[in-house]
Amino acid sequence: MAEDEGFLGKAYNNPAFMGGRGARPLRILAEYLQPEARFEDMRISDTIVFFGSARTLPREKALVALDAARKHGGDVEVARAERDLDMSRYYEECRELAGRLTEWSKGLEQKNRRFVVCTGGGPGIMEAANRGASEAKGINVGLGISLPFEQHGNEWITRQLEFEFHYFFMRKFWFIYLAKALVAFPGGFGTLDEFFEVMTLVQTGKLRKKMPIVLYGTSFWDEVVNLDALVRFGTIDPEDLNLFYRTDSVDDAFAHITGELTDDGLPPPGVRL
Repeated sequence: MAEDEGFLGKAYNNPAFMGGRGARPLRILAEYLQPEARFEDMRISDTIVFFGSARTLPREKALVALDAARKHGGDVEVARAERDLDMSRYYEECRELAGRLTEWSKGLEQKNRRFVVCTGGGPGIMEAANRGASEAKGINVGLGISLPFEQHGNEWITRQLEFEFHYFFMRKFWFIYLAKALVAFPGGFGTLDEFFEVMTLVQTGKLRKKMPIVLYGTSFWDEVVNLDALVRFGTIDPEDLNLFYRTDSVDDAFAHITGELTDDGLPPPGVRL
């Protein structure tokens, strides 16, 4: 029968079927089961998620780009490079915060609560967080997404914890399911989408766990998203602005996250979650 040209073989070995519309439920399920198995194998049940722009440069690259623009570019190129250098502070501050949180989590007595840094696995702010965790000698997660204009995961992700998703909603599920804290750095449409989805889940009570959410970079966020206007127009309650914490300081963000996790995320010794 195997020699019959019409023989299709086992369904899970048939690329045409597995890549077709009929197998979509199987592909969705695979994007649940594979990460679940990997996280269980690596004993990961708690993450600190970092969102932010893929375009934010590290300071050293921003300086090189500015020097090149001043030597060979025009006013537009110089202005863009100066902007990128100014924004590079968020890369460096994200890197520092992720490193400090990783060092803190490694020092916890309860080794089953590790609060592993988790990002979207790409460049920019995502790279900064993975890099900071890696430099602190901690494992970290990259939940990548296959896009026509994006490259593979950044070099700092722990390789056993690098994933590539096809479905945005399954990627978002894994962002939130294990998250015990979240930090949103300046970013574009993707960051806004991720932040507002989390806020919707929290506001509506669909996300019942208490989770510190930090909106990092007040000057950026206050200009880009006028959240106070939502209160003024009556579309959210004033108390909804207390669902997240705004700051411009690595020290402040670190103290807020670790304080909240110590109060609410760490059980007493001997208590199994």
